[in-house]
Amino acid sequence: MIFKGKKSVKSSELLIIIPAYNESGNIEKTIQMIETHTPEFDYVIINDCSTDDTLEVCRQNHFNVIDLPINLGIGGAVQTGYQYALAKDYDYAVQIDGDGQHNPEYIKTMLDFIKKDQVDMIIGSRFIENQGFQSSFARRIGITFFEKLIKILTGKKITDPTSGLRVVNRKVIEIFASHYPSDYPEPETIVSLLESGYLVEEIPVLMNEREHGTSSITLSKSVYYMIKVSIAMLISKMSGGYKDERKS
Repeated sequence: MIFKGKKSVKSSELLIIIPAYNESGNIEKTIQMIETHTPEFDYVIINDCSTDDTLEVCRQNHFNVIDLPINLGIGGAVQTGYQYALAKDYDYAVQIDGDGQHNPEYIKTMLDFIKKDQVDMIIGSRFIENQGFQSSFARRIGITFFEKLIKILTGKKITDPTSGLRVVNRKVIEIFASHYPSDYPEPETIVSLLESGYLVEEIPVLMNEREHGTSSITLSKSVYYMIKVSIAMLISKMSGGYKDERKS
């Protein structure tokens, strides 16, 4: 994929990737939060063929946005962001949800951690200190299930396996640009990275509840999510993760 545009000039070591689908009520505030807390970092919005005014809001505010011609889903939108990060030669990347749930104020702390401790991915977890928005009861059941399954498969406890607030280094950018699950990717990529010998850690963060719109994950999708992702995690365990990208 070729990325063009005057606003796509790299000016920092870290790229903030913002997947957005029907986030017209949230995207402006999300960018305001980023510009307030982390103005030194570049960002790109991946508009996943929204059916509302998300693209118009981005264009009116001159936000840096990639407009996908078809809806790719969360996995495809985020992977587009990683492909952009790779093409523009960023050293680090972080995902911030377009609904304003993630607090950009933690990005610098997470970046410092990944550099100091030389880990490959650092996850912002709302469940280490159990403060801030804790998600719905139904989703907590799924989160707990994946926490236990990841522990069984890898021996590693990840308290917030569905968190999309994750800083990754250049090597993981390269992997995710080439290989990224299409649906609900977070738990599966954790298992794949751990099975491949990459280092994954967490730090405590506070998250917000979305102000506008609704989550794309319904009850029926949650059941599909748990079944599909569980199977994918088991396959990743048996195949050894990102086999071709394994560290030497």
